[in-house]
Amino acid sequence: MGISSTNLAWLLLAIFICAGASPPARAAHAVALLGVPGYPPGFRHFDYVNPDAPKGGTLTLSLVTVNSSFDKFNPYSLRGIPAPGLLELVFETLTVNGLDEINTQYGLLADDIDVAEDFGSVVFRINARARFSNGDPVTARDVEYSFGLMTSDQVSPRYRAYFAEIDRVEVLDERRARFVFKRTGRDLSFIAGSLPVFSPTWGLTDSGEKLDFAELRFENPVATGPYLIEQARSGRDIVYRRNPDYWGMDIPVQRGSFNFDTIVYKLYKDRDTQVAALRAGDYDFLSENQMRYWCCQYIGRRFDSGEILKKRFLHANPPAMNGWVVNLRKERFQDIRVRKALNYALDYEWINDKIFDGEFSRVDSYFSNTSLAARGYPSEAELELLEPWRDQLPESVFGPMFIQPTTAAPNRLRNNLEIALSLFAEAGWHYADGVLRNDRGESFVIEIAGNRRQSPFQDPIYHNLRKIGIQVRKNLADAATLRARLRNFEFDYTSVSLREGRMPGDELWRVFNSEAANRPGSENLAGVESPVVDALIRTLLDANTVEEQETAARALDRVLIHNHYFIPWRYLKNHYVMYHQRLNHPEVLPKYYAATEWAVRTWWDGTAQREEYRQIADSD
Repeated sequence: MGISSTNLAWLLLAIFICAGASPPARAAHAVALLGVPGYPPGFRHFDYVNPDAPKGGTLTLSLVTVNSSFDKFNPYSLRGIPAPGLLELVFETLTVNGLDEINTQYGLLADDIDVAEDFGSVVFRINARARFSNGDPVTARDVEYSFGLMTSDQVSPRYRAYFAEIDRVEVLDERRARFVFKRTGRDLSFIAGSLPVFSPTWGLTDSGEKLDFAELRFENPVATGPYLIEQARSGRDIVYRRNPDYWGMDIPVQRGSFNFDTIVYKLYKDRDTQVAALRAGDYDFLSENQMRYWCCQYIGRRFDSGEILKKRFLHANPPAMNGWVVNLRKERFQDIRVRKALNYALDYEWINDKIFDGEFSRVDSYFSNTSLAARGYPSEAELELLEPWRDQLPESVFGPMFIQPTTAAPNRLRNNLEIALSLFAEAGWHYADGVLRNDRGESFVIEIAGNRRQSPFQDPIYHNLRKIGIQVRKNLADAATLRARLRNFEFDYTSVSLREGRMPGDELWRVFNSEAANRPGSENLAGVESPVVDALIRTLLDANTVEEQETAARALDRVLIHNHYFIPWRYLKNHYVMYHQRLNHPEVLPKYYAATEWAVRTWWDGTAQREEYRQIADSD
């Protein structure tokens, strides 16, 4: 069998990458952060969709929202509560990430991606077929317009921050727009590609006046997505109808996707009401991440009969580091032995078994569940990065990777608490008469900063802290007050969860870079000021090969874990899903996905398929 010139070129490029080199940047249908895209030019569809899935039927979802309401169709402005589903169904971006590759962007509104050789800019060519919902073609001017709004004071500050490293957009011709970056970086074409594109006619009144973008409320968006808003009732639901004139249904990245004619989001005031509504059959699909609900609440006639199915779906999502952080700006937390001791007071196994039915896995790395996580002793390549900083690092960094404390047999909580007390003693804190004190007679006090709606699983943690003589004082507040306190670093100890991300480095830079340590409102809650951490994150961001990325990530992982900035917590390797038996999903699972978005994008109504088969049989 022969091989086409296109596939031969793709094969040679793959061989070039495997040999350890980086390819020259060029125009392409897709761009991988490192390596080559998994799908060649001209591919028909992603492997994790059913390209022959029938169209039709309804998918009804549920959501718990603030006051069970929404007050706008603009998901980008700061004020107000947007209706659910807008980002997934109504708006589209220049590119989309494949769900079975860790970091590859494929053209969506753009059909060609030309990354500069120095990674200082990228040119996107708009697909000639791309259309807004009003029928207008999408142009490079629309891209420029959308970027201008998304970096203005008309939108939420988080969008301005996200696109902050893009300097400007230049219109080259009707279909081509160049994004010029403020720095060079492989990751920036991904950020540029995630720009949502909407029409300047959105907000244009019948009189010809244009509403400010920030003031748009219930004006129907003029965007490019596969669905239109059919009905919206704040406090109850919103109904989306598939656009019969959607421009992109047959492009490779959309084939087999968005198969429901109608998608409905029903709104509920709280979790208990939402759970009861599922048992009553009021909606079709729910992804659960609270194990106390999963184990015990989803019961009843519809579950017993098989009308509603419960199923675990495996995923490979890199879990976000989450757990507890102490404030290094406070003198007593600056000693690494104190921070390490607090970790030994956490009985993770007991909480997981007794409260979460054993469903969680322990976070043991800043890159858990990936090849970037450090294991065993440092490699020679890792040591090359670490050795220049030896005098600024704990000696343990150069030994085996730290293993998180466990109470699984034959280990016991008593042994871990004894280790904790020993570490406290080394740091000058001694246990006597049930209290931990220093040489000045001061007791060790931890003030817990948390939400008033704090989960009860945290109480066993505080109980163990009290066992070793720590005075625990809860200072719980409403969400707004807590955010204000954390912005000003007014806390001792608090729970925190970083954002999941498939591009390692960006999130960690925001959380650990030294410049942000004392800047109010920054994400560096711990107050880490380490030139070692700064340098290793930059090395990770600048990696040009998979090998360089793995080496930098593992070296960074060792430094962060051995400094005990975070007390790591948990993650789920599965999605826990309840769904109506009439719903079908593709046989091939994606690797990196959120359950609800996966269902919205790739599932279909089995009754529509059965009707299709019946019509075929009747015609025969």
